[in-house]
Amino acid sequence: MTRLRDVRLIPLVAGPLIGFLAVMETRLDDFFGASATVTWIWGVLLGAGVVVAAWYPLAGTVIAAACLPIPVVAFDAPGVGGAAMIGLIGVVAWVGWREPPRRSALAFCAAAVSFASTSMAAGESLWELFFIPAILLPGLGMGLLARRSGERAAKLAELAAALDAEREANAQAAVAQERTRIAREVHDAVAHSVSVMTLQLGGLRRLLDGRPAEQEIVAGLERLGRQTVEEMRGLVGILREHVDGERPVPAPSLARVGELISDVRAAGLKVTLDSPAEPPRLPPVLDLTAYRVLQEALTNVLRHAGEVPTEVTIGYTDQALTLEVRNRPGRAARQVAGRGGHGLVGMRERLAMVQGSLHAAAEPDGGFAVRARFPIPRTW
Repeated sequence: MTRLRDVRLIPLVAGPLIGFLAVMETRLDDFFGASATVTWIWGVLLGAGVVVAAWYPLAGTVIAAACLPIPVVAFDAPGVGGAAMIGLIGVVAWVGWREPPRRSALAFCAAAVSFASTSMAAGESLWELFFIPAILLPGLGMGLLARRSGERAAKLAELAAALDAEREANAQAAVAQERTRIAREVHDAVAHSVSVMTLQLGGLRRLLDGRPAEQEIVAGLERLGRQTVEEMRGLVGILREHVDGERPVPAPSLARVGELISDVRAAGLKVTLDSPAEPPRLPPVLDLTAYRVLQEALTNVLRHAGEVPTEVTIGYTDQALTLEVRNRPGRAARQVAGRGGHGLVGMRERLAMVQGSLHAAAEPDGGFAVRARFPIPRTW
């Protein structure tokens, strides 16, 4: 399913289809006449150019455009067919989507000049100089519009991640403020009152001189009071720890995946981690999203399957980050697949913001696996 979501499938499928249509056009259309037998070569080259555009959009467009003069110059064909027109419109739209505007403009100019000059060489009128750019321009416009929509979606995802980080920072600040308030109340009110009571018990003990039984009882209460004061001071220290003079908490990141694994292990989950020792630097939005998806997947294992052996695998390539969380059979592993739940919905929503994909399903052995793919932008 992940491969089927790869946008490069578009030119990989369209290229052979355009090449086939071009060859069939030269064979079935009487327009090409005697040159029909040999002009299939340019149809194959046209389809090859569209396929090359899957990885190199500008180069693929230039190849597709450069093959147009072949049937006219080399085989004295009467002109360019409709399949070539469809192919050029498609590849210009593709390069407008996948390349920056300047490179898209170069591809558009190469296609328009090649198509128009070939038509003129075949004896067409000057009208072709206006007609050809006019039919290619809508394709370029659709590509640029799709690119702008993608950039806008990426900015929205980045803004959502920033808001998420801000909410988390505000929540941490609120927790720190509340801990400080509780520590202050315990220190200033409760501890102070107990200290006064302990001092008064000490005074009472001295007044009971000559009454050993009563003195022993009061001495015990005095010791208990001092012990309580010490325990309260320790509690105040715990409450103020990580508040006064604390450094800012680092933002969630896969660079801190070891801390996350340690936390879930402390909760009872038996987790093994397979990840590169030094993960590459990732875009902040993608990094935060991947961390949250992993965190939610591990939480779901604890919630639905219990303390079962779980494997976490993180992989990196130049094109994508892959994440897999797989657990062995647990008490409710099979029910997760059928019921879905808010956890999986939340993970899918996060992945949608970074144009990623999620596959979550029960395994044949009764376990459950969550596999996520995060495409890494080429400009990063």
